[in-house]
Amino acid sequence: MSISNRNLSIEPITQQVLALIRSGHLAADGKLPTERVLAEQFDVSRRSVRLALDSLEEQGLVWRKQGKGTFAGQPADPTGDLAARIAGETNALQVMEARLCIEPELAGLCAKRMQPEELARLRGLAQRQFEANGPEAIELWDGAFHRLIAQCARNRPLLTAFALLDKIRTNPEWIRLRARARSEPSLEVSHCEHVTIIEAIAAGDPELARIAMRDHLTTRFEAMRLELDPADSAWDTVPLDLDT
Repeated sequence: MSISNRNLSIEPITQQVLALIRSGHLAADGKLPTERVLAEQFDVSRRSVRLALDSLEEQGLVWRKQGKGTFAGQPADPTGDLAARIAGETNALQVMEARLCIEPELAGLCAKRMQPEELARLRGLAQRQFEANGPEAIELWDGAFHRLIAQCARNRPLLTAFALLDKIRTNPEWIRLRARARSEPSLEVSHCEHVTIIEAIAAGDPELARIAMRDHLTTRFEAMRLELDPADSAWDTVPLDLDT
């Protein structure tokens, strides 16, 4: 069976696992039921469940620990405790400002270091985000897209900085703010910007990749700012012009 046909055959199972993750019914550590339990629950073979989990792991949406099982998201990072402390001392636009300082450079590094199979995964994540229905699914695939870029830059200090911001971004209030800042036209713009980032990385052009990522994040920054009350202290935050 070809890879594309295999992906089609396990897609319904993949969606069921994602629905389970989004349901909020997992344990606090995000551990998924065993393959046997999932196979019984979905009325499919264990092999099909295993292939679906393989696909989700490749996309950075689950992770496995030998002898322990499969878990939603990514392994716990020591930055988590720090993120929890910082979250109450910052706001959504300050986090976007920090992302503007870090993620363009991650994209630039990816233009030199991302492997062909990783680039194919990035294209797939961009398409999934574009086709997603509902704010939770959009958030899920958008996060996976940016997370893969951070990982494939292969720079541990920058990845740790990204992980800190990624953790802070899970603030429920800010997730709702990002959802309000999205519309059907803006989702089309974001998809085009994601494609531009991908093509710059594929071309091996670090500067073009930096510019594409900076343009994308600036667009999202402005959309979020427009959703804030001008009386909000965060409203006065403006994107930092790193070219001056």
